[in-house]
Amino acid sequence: MRTRTALSTLALAGAIACGVAACASNPLLPYEPEISGAPDNFQLQATRVTNVTSTQTYSWTNTGTRATINHSTVTTGGSALLTVRDGAGVTVYSKTLAPSLSEATAVGGAGTWTIVLTLTSYSGTLNFRAQKL
Repeated sequence: MRTRTALSTLALAGAIACGVAACASNPLLPYEPEISGAPDNFQLQATRVTNVTSTQTYSWTNTGTRATINHSTVTTGGSALLTVRDGAGVTVYSKTLAPSLSEATAVGGAGTWTIVLTLTSYSGTLNFRAQKL
């Protein structure tokens, strides 16, 4: 059984880093996103998202050179693009979130990876995971 957490340590750290004005306008907060950013395992879920246009950026430690990206997203409107960059800032993965998909990123450099979620008039349930491969 999963425990529902509105904001994880990762999200709180991101809120501190983003500045007061930017954090106050984070459009995912009303949907109580569950974000887990443990080393080698990142996951985000937000339910009942309604008509959100935003770009959210998360830092994630990947000690490997690849990751598996698992999608389990239900889109009822708009789009959600997931882009992953390796420790050197090179894009190793970019795809619209899908209902059911599991695939590997390209080979990249270990370190602090960047996960960018771009929502355009998005409605639905966001759910994806990145795990060290």
